[in-house]
Amino acid sequence: MTALTIRAAQAGDEDFVYATLYGLAEYEKLLHRFFVSRENITRDYFCANPLIHCELAFEDGQHVGGATWFWTYAGFAAARGLYIEDLFVSPQMRGRGYGKALIAHLARKAAEVGAIRVDWAVLDWNQPSIDFYLRIGAEPVTGVPLYRLAGEAFRKMVQS
Repeated sequence: MTALTIRAAQAGDEDFVYATLYGLAEYEKLLHRFFVSRENITRDYFCANPLIHCELAFEDGQHVGGATWFWTYAGFAAARGLYIEDLFVSPQMRGRGYGKALIAHLARKAAEVGAIRVDWAVLDWNQPSIDFYLRIGAEPVTGVPLYRLAGEAFRKMVQS
């Protein structure tokens, strides 16, 4: 009988966090944008005031995936939210309900502090994930396009 456990990543889990992020970058065909190191993980996840958090999933002690997340704030609603930055389940472990279990775990974590929602983004070509999100009751946010200031435009803005 398999048992799924989900727990917060802690110092010493750098390899599991790395494997989660690398697996997602590989799946999303974004390894050319992957600059994560174990040192970055220690610095950003396991410092006194973490910039980001990670929940790790294990089946009978074997790492099968995880989710990185951070707190947000909905200004008009005057309430907290939780944003899932990365969600990944190893390809060979998909279809067992582990993605849903990770999202449910994060929804409970959000509810415990009075948050009103969980948000995330998905690549537009990733139809299997989109279908999964719709099946669990998530809805696309329409009318709120994402903008990014990066690269040369970011450097120019910094100088202005």
